[in-house]
Parts: sequence; C-alpha cells; structure tokens
Amino acid sequence: MTFDRFFSSAALVMRESAIRRMGALGARIPDLISFAPGYPDPVLFPWDTLRDAAADLLSGQDPAALQYGATRGYRPLIETLGTLLEARGIRSTFEERIVTSGSQQGLDLVARLLIDPGDVILVELPTYTGAISAFNNVRASLVGVPQEADGIDIEALDRTFERLRAEGRRVRFLYLVPNFQNPTGLLIGLDKRRRLLEWADRQDVVIVEDDPYGDLYFPDSAGPADTRPLKADDTSGRVIYLSSFSKTLAPGLRTAWVVAPEAVVQKLDLVKQAADICTGGLDQRLVHRAVTAGVLVTEGDRLRAHYQRKRTVMERALAREIGDLVTWPAPRGGFFLWVTLPAGLNADAVLTRALQASVSFVTGTAFFVDGSGHDTLRLSFSQPADDRIDEGIARLGRAIREEIDAQLAGGRSSADSGTSVPRG
Repeated sequence: MTFDRFFSSAALVMRESAIRRMGALGARIPDLISFAPGYPDPVLFPWDTLRDAAADLLSGQDPAALQYGATRGYRPLIETLGTLLEARGIRSTFEERIVTSGSQQGLDLVARLLIDPGDVILVELPTYTGAISAFNNVRASLVGVPQEADGIDIEALDRTFERLRAEGRRVRFLYLVPNFQNPTGLLIGLDKRRRLLEWADRQDVVIVEDDPYGDLYFPDSAGPADTRPLKADDTSGRVIYLSSFSKTLAPGLRTAWVVAPEAVVQKLDLVKQAADICTGGLDQRLVHRAVTAGVLVTEGDRLRAHYQRKRTVMERALAREIGDLVTWPAPRGGFFLWVTLPAGLNADAVLTRALQASVSFVTGTAFFVDGSGHDTLRLSFSQPADDRIDEGIARLGRAIREEIDAQLAGGRSSADSGTSVPRG
C-alpha cells in the first residue's frame, strides 16, 4: 500500500534539510571530516554546572522537574530572560516572552501563526535553510533579496516589495538573521539596521529577527554594540525576536525563546499547545540554573576566543590551500565561512569529489530560494578540531583542483559522471 494519495498537499512538497542529509553521512563514510553541520564545540559545554544541577533536580525534591509545565515556559526562566534581554538593549514584559523547543520551533510557530498559503515571505539571498523549511511547510511563497557586504540591500528590498504590491501579492513579513548570518556570516551594519526599521514602518511590514549568534562576536573585529538587535530599537512593536541557548550553552537542551507583542505571544501560546504542550521542564530548569550561575557571563569570553581562533585556523588553511581560487567574506562572528568557487565551477560537482576524499560541506543552493548559488558553499568551523580543519581543507583543496583539471581537460565533471551524492 502506498500512502501518497493520503498525504496533504503540504506534505507532498516537503523536502529534507540539506544540512541534516549531510550530517547523516558520518556513519557511512570512513574518516569523514564534516564542515556541514553548524554544531557548537562540545568542549565548551558547561558540563560541571549542568551535572551538578541535574543531580539536584533529579533528587526528587521538586516533583515538578519531571512534570508537565506551562506552555508559556518555566516562569523563573522567563523572568531571567528579562535580564538577559536588557543586556542586549531589549526591554520586554513577562507577557511578551515565550519559551520554545529550540529556535526552529519558534520559526515553525511563527509561520503557523502568520502565514496563509500563497503569502509572500521576504528573505535574504541566501538565507537559513531551517527558515526555508518552516515557511515552505505552510505553503508560503519565498522571495529573495540580495545582500551587500553589510547585509540585505535595502534599495533592492524596496523595489521587490513595490513590485509584489503592484502584482497584488501580500507580503506577510521580512525574515532576517542580522548577526553573523547563517550561511554567509555577514553582519548587518548599525546604520542599515536603523534604515530597515524605518523601511518597515513606512511600508507597514513585520520583521522576524532570528538571532542565535549575536553573543558570538569575535573580539578582533566586533563587539556588543555591533550586534545590537533590531528589536532593541523597535518603537512600533513590529519586530518578532527569536534567540536561543543552543549556541551558548548546549543545543541538546532545546531551549529558546520568542519576544513579541503580548497579543502575538498569546496566539503563539495557543499554537504551541497543539505542537508540544510545553517545552521540557527539566531542560528549562537546567538552563535556568546555568544562566543564574553566571555561565553565560563567565564563559562568554572563552566561547568568543575559541570560535575566533577556529575561524582563523580555517581561513589560514583556505588561504594556504586554495587562496588563489576561492573567495569569502571574513566573518566577524558566528560559525561559518561562505566560499565562492571559481567561475564555471559547480559546488555539486566539487561535493561529489570531496565526499570521495571523505570531506563534506553544504552546497550553496540549499540556502537560495531562487535556484541560484551553484558556485557557493558553506563551511562550518565550529566543531572540528584544529588539525581536522587543516586536513579537511587540504582534502577540499584537492577536490576543487581535480574538478578544475577535469573541466580543463574537456572531460565530464564528477557531477555528470553518474557518481551520486549519498543521501540520508
């Protein structure tokens, strides 16, 4: 029996995440060095703090630790979020905050709340694949806007919006990752942030601001002032702000949050009730213990220095191995390098050769909603050890040069040779 005829129209167009697919290859390819997933380095997890907190929470003194909880979230954590947000310049009330099971759930809830099938969502070109999936799953129409060195091109944004309005299409919101964007690593400039808020007020557009990396600026090139959220200067209440503990504490705790006008949070509460009833109470309590113990403050400098060093290791390896062939914008924070290949080279063909050499990455097309990006790829430096970064980039360099040689020789590229990329 086939179930295809029973699936909804939305289910029939769902697609697997390219990042998840590449992440599944580790068990199938020997000695794989993966630059695909944007995973934090587990050596930075606050193991001792979480171990002690878990022992106390699992002592049985607080039965609620393993019980159902409020859909809105664990109240002490929501209250603590207020202090964390104030440090980012965001003033909010308890009623304007809701805890989610990771930022991905936040995107899914916002999508279900705001989008009707066919509605237009404006996104950066390229943009985060998780957002693409969340918005596609509710049958949105995604329209991309190109980026400049300091983030989204506002003039192109305005032209795109005016064109869509002239066509009678409804734009629901603009989705942005202002701080060290996934996948490009770009940082939206402070003046451009102000202009984006002015544009949103003038055109009456909601902004969904996704900020998982704002605390992970690199001290050699950025600071807290550079990552001030748009939400901090939102005087109209039109910015919905998402952030997470996944990159600063541990992603396995699946604890994130949304800040939005109270009326929006009330509706998100209803959507979340149908999704998971509540985020895990034990997870939230562990996060609350870690935050109130000062882990984010005491470990913040260590995290930033650690990822800055890893970025430098990867950049030096790229410059050494293929600096004559590829380009990338120097990231000032976050987890990623965004690489542009030589003209005429296809990232899918390079990936096929790279997998044969036991190294992986995510091809750029996964991040574009307009079908472009074939000459780009995303490399994550956050998890692999330094020596693995060096070896992986050496392997990648050989794969790129082999693909160039094959094209110069007039032979078929590996993308045309019948060699397929393994799929999870």
